[in-house]
Amino acid sequence: MAQNGLASRLYNGEAGLNIVGRRKLWFGVAGVLVLIAILSFSIRGFSLGIEFAGGNSFQVPASVGTLNDAEREVNSALAAENTGAHVVTAQEVGGDSYELRTGQLSAEQANAVKAQIAEDLGINVDQISGNQVSEAWGSQVTERAVLGLIIFIALVMVYLILRFEWRMAVAAVSSLIMNLILTAGIYSLVGFEVTPSTIIGFLTILGFALYDVVVVFDKVQENTRGITANNNQTYGEAANLAVNQSLMRSLNTSVVALLPVGGLLFIGAGLLGAGTLKDLGLVLFVGMAVAFLTSILVATPLLALLKNYDPRIQAHNKRVLVRRGAVSRGEVPSKGAASPAPADATTSRS
Repeated sequence: MAQNGLASRLYNGEAGLNIVGRRKLWFGVAGVLVLIAILSFSIRGFSLGIEFAGGNSFQVPASVGTLNDAEREVNSALAAENTGAHVVTAQEVGGDSYELRTGQLSAEQANAVKAQIAEDLGINVDQISGNQVSEAWGSQVTERAVLGLIIFIALVMVYLILRFEWRMAVAAVSSLIMNLILTAGIYSLVGFEVTPSTIIGFLTILGFALYDVVVVFDKVQENTRGITANNNQTYGEAANLAVNQSLMRSLNTSVVALLPVGGLLFIGAGLLGAGTLKDLGLVLFVGMAVAFLTSILVATPLLALLKNYDPRIQAHNKRVLVRRGAVSRGEVPSKGAASPAPADATTSRS
């Protein structure tokens, strides 16, 4: 029974998943999603944390009540001092305090708000800590992250060209870039807050996405080695078989990777209230899920498209199709079929 399971049928190419052959569909869907993401970047933008937008944060002891109580009192203090700011995010930190982040305040406003919060909550002003973050710090983080991204992509291109070939390098890097765009698009559309932990997570998911693509391409290379020496499969069909054969492995890898990240996100951030874990876990969870889809539905179909422009592969694909046409018309025996016995000379002349 195990031999007839899904994994076995995928490996033997019997599951009927024509992923490469439907590349126009995947490219169309990917194009629409990228367009939506770009429009979201332009119209909605991103919900930037105070590290990028600039702002202030106040930490108050959790003994003052619930998180909603603390947020309400801080907003009341901000309004009382006519700051024009409000609480942007509120979260529990370490189980014994609340951190509330607001818009940009001057030093005088921050001190006045701090005193007002202490008065409203009935606690000593020394029990409240406040910090001010300049947006210049976030700009420096972004510049370093972009530089790191450029260096990473350059090294990946060199490695993939040496390990495989330039077409595989182009397809893989295109998949990585699309992964970043779609993940960032989800952040923009949903309104997830972008923090330094988010930037670190963006760079981290590139490594996972690259691993997933290399696993698939390694199987593609194995299936297409010496393909022009026979007329049984086109390059696209061999690549599609490779995707089917590596699909279960990629799925299992993604599930195994998403389980601890999900634990980090839902347990560490949701139950324990660790805000930093939430920022990091969220981008890893979204990015890894998107990486699995792009490595299967974008990278290999794009590789097949690029290879079809190779004159050797074009000639090979034509030979395969011509031979199939001849087989269907009965002019050429199919592979494994017995060749018809030659007619004797008498029959041929009559």
